[in-house]
Amino acid sequence: MAGWRQKRAYRTDYTPRFSMRIRKKKKEREARAFLKKLDPLREQRRKINTKAVGRWALEIALVLVLAFVAVTYFGIRVISMDNGMNPQIRNQQSVMVNRVVYNASKPKRGDIIVFKPRGNEKDRYYIRRIIGMPGEKLQIKDGAFYIDGKKLNASYAKGSIAEPGLAEETVRLGNDEYFVMSDNQYNMEDSRASNIGNVKRSAVYGKAWFVPSISRQFGFLK
Repeated sequence: MAGWRQKRAYRTDYTPRFSMRIRKKKKEREARAFLKKLDPLREQRRKINTKAVGRWALEIALVLVLAFVAVTYFGIRVISMDNGMNPQIRNQQSVMVNRVVYNASKPKRGDIIVFKPRGNEKDRYYIRRIIGMPGEKLQIKDGAFYIDGKKLNASYAKGSIAEPGLAEETVRLGNDEYFVMSDNQYNMEDSRASNIGNVKRSAVYGKAWFVPSISRQFGFLK
């Protein structure tokens, strides 16, 4: 008699609600535990990023300082206003000036310097080569330089000087004075002329060191 009744179907996928809440809380605890494990890694990454940013900022500051120094002391340009230093420097060519070198050392014989005659700030810049040093006695005799009675033998002093100018007689240089000459001896705008004369150390603007011209004069000065 009981066979006619259908078997009652029971759900096999049913899960009580309190069991779902337990699972949810368990997952939340696992998530919090996982995040807690990540905290030291995050802190370490934050420290690494801070160091990287600090190092990056320091490098940028250093580059800016170096750029400022380069432009201020090595990137200054003056224009040659004559052919006095031809063939190395021609009229209207730009010349780079090193303004810091003479803070660490004194000008030397043979250096090409930039100066203003007699320290006159209203005058133009001149570019000439140092021949006589402070305290020396200089004379141009028989077309050659004589320093303290001895003939100067240097590559830049070769050739006969036709016009001795003021140096026809012995020139006595003071303790802070230099005798300068044009490489082109026919240009008399140097210490041989009375309007320029001896150049005081305070009038020296810097050392000419490079010609940035797109020509065969391009390069370092000798």
